[in-house]
Amino acid sequence: MKSNYVTVSAKIKRELWVRLKKQNIKISKVIRKALEEELRKKEEEELKKKLEKTGAILSIHSDDEIVELIRKSRDER
Repeated sequence: MKSNYVTVSAKIKRELWVRLKKQNIKISKVIRKALEEELRKKEEEELKKKLEKTGAILSIHSDDEIVELIRKSRDER
């Protein structure tokens, strides 16, 4: 049975590792949260770019034209 997890590793200075251990900081938890946050930021950036592109496309049409195109699309279904 395959696990839903993979192992990642990073090299850090020994001094940092010692200080983290002294403070009882769960390194894997910190890494996991940092990676999740970085991924969230990247996905938000991608979505923002797609929305800007969509906005630029829609801006060349009036609201009435957009409504009419949507209605035609619905009628075709």
